[in-house]
Amino acid sequence: QVRLAESGGGSVQTGGSLTISCAAAPEYTASGRCMAWYRQAPGKEREGVASINAYGTKVYRETVKGRFTISRDNAKNTLYLQMRSLSPNDSAIYYCAGTRYRRDCVSLESAQYYYWGQGTQVTVSS
Repeated sequence: QVRLAESGGGSVQTGGSLTISCAAAPEYTASGRCMAWYRQAPGKEREGVASINAYGTKVYRETVKGRFTISRDNAKNTLYLQMRSLSPNDSAIYYCAGTRYRRDCVSLESAQYYYWGQGTQVTVSS
């Protein structure tokens, strides 16, 4: 099983910024896959936040457009999510996901992702 390890979560105040990371295991070439960030708040369904395919095309959830930026450092085999202007509605466990072979993504459909990380908690206080 390929390991995806999230880090960087924490607590911030409303309006603050935070960057979370997802380090992929060496045997998984993140640059050649579609990868994404998902989040799940207590009592709510998991939702897609942003994705980036092997060609660099990015897709964002409407509610995070202009505030969140997904990026990938191919040399470090690491995925990032830069978050700014955070609000309590952004509080959730954030998960990193990657496709098994697919280089492209179908919007933020979760079924296409085969590998998932354990998640990192992001808490935004008012």
